[in-house]
Amino acid sequence: MIPAFGLSLLFSVALCVHVVRTNQAMYWLMIILMLQPVGGLVYLVAIVLPGMAGSTAARRAVQGARETLDPTREYRDARAAVDDTPTVHNQMRLARAAAGLGRHDEAETLHAQAATGIHADDPVLLLGRATALVELARFAEALALLDVLGKDADKGRSPQAALALGRAYEGLGRNTEADTAYQWAAGRLPGLEGLARYAAFLARSGRPAEARDTLVEIDRRLKGANPQFRREGRAWRDLAARALG
Repeated sequence: MIPAFGLSLLFSVALCVHVVRTNQAMYWLMIILMLQPVGGLVYLVAIVLPGMAGSTAARRAVQGARETLDPTREYRDARAAVDDTPTVHNQMRLARAAAGLGRHDEAETLHAQAATGIHADDPVLLLGRATALVELARFAEALALLDVLGKDADKGRSPQAALALGRAYEGLGRNTEADTAYQWAAGRLPGLEGLARYAAFLARSGRPAEARDTLVEIDRRLKGANPQFRREGRAWRDLAARALG
């Protein structure tokens, strides 16, 4: 049986061969050999996987690996893009990155700054800002934006908007309206977030039997999910389970 060091060495040698055969910068050899096995993993994520990323699934796997190794990379890149060219597109990108790091105050401010002039009623900006306000427990402000968004029948009545609406209604104690919005979103949103948030709402609303039934459905879907999505799915499943206690 090959010891761990031997496996690490074989892995590093294979990557060094890849460096030479694909004419990569020679400094990668030093990184791979001197920082085993972390250097090899960095090379794998930065160079090898992107070259194999011909499918959507591969690209998502690469992005996930990069975020795991360097969770603030997208934020830094987005911040640099805004500093260089403060367009609405770049501000939206930075706002998404900030929200992904839990910096909802910053995300809300960025969305508000971008939503001016001809972009004042942009559905993506309105929803982004409303979602940040929900995360900040500023439910009345979020609801006001979602009401504006709802006037756009084509883009403003999406499952994502319904989920934010459900959370805002719940935060304001308007549980009947929250139930309608949550249920509509849960039946239409891809992934497990909609179902998980609905299950948590049911548990918090004193309807544990319905919440458990929804959790059973989450488990059923999680079992059949693609492996690359299971980690995110389990996180949403845990959110629902915690609400049930």
